[in-house]
Amino acid sequence: MLKQKKIIAMLAPVGLVVGMTMATQAIAMSHGGKMYIDASKNVVTNSAGECWTAVGGMPGPKQECGDGMPMAAEPAPMDSDGDGVLDADDRCPGTRAGAKVDRYGCEVIENLTINLVNDEFDFDSAVLKPAMKDALSDLADRIKASEGQEQLTITGHTDSVGPESYNMGLSNRRAQAAASYLESMGITGITTQGMGESSPVADNGTRAGRAKNRRVEIETY
Repeated sequence: MLKQKKIIAMLAPVGLVVGMTMATQAIAMSHGGKMYIDASKNVVTNSAGECWTAVGGMPGPKQECGDGMPMAAEPAPMDSDGDGVLDADDRCPGTRAGAKVDRYGCEVIENLTINLVNDEFDFDSAVLKPAMKDALSDLADRIKASEGQEQLTITGHTDSVGPESYNMGLSNRRAQAAASYLESMGITGITTQGMGESSPVADNGTRAGRAKNRRVEIETY
């Protein structure tokens, strides 16, 4: 009986400590689980490395308490000049507002279509005439002066005289003649295509109309 009383007497302080700890934690939880800090503003831990919580303490989470810390947010990618190309990939920063740019952020000649209808191709010919070469030379100079890397589509056309299949081949040769001339001046990024007689701009029933239809159109983008 005496031995049992001693055991009860020994357990009583332990129960008191546990009860006090649980009560303290319950109070702290009711106040948001704030961490107790000392005079140096350091979080107070016990011998087991557990943080003490108290009313009026420092709010968590705390790395010292083994809490998972929020990861720092990655900075958002920037496009300082608003041209649609991120700064990390932009080779031409500071592009003027509203300018059309290539994939490197450099300004390109926009929506330029040249109809080479002055001094048109001779009938059944893909030989460039002097006025055509002058227009192509001017275009080449403009492209060279641009910071961007323009892409060009050259489309050849014919009048309606002759077989449709033959005219398709002739229109391709006319487009290629213009492309070859530009390439001789150092211009790259050219695609050619022929439309044959399918896209007239004038009346094929007249001589003057057929002459206008024997043309090349160049679009830059």
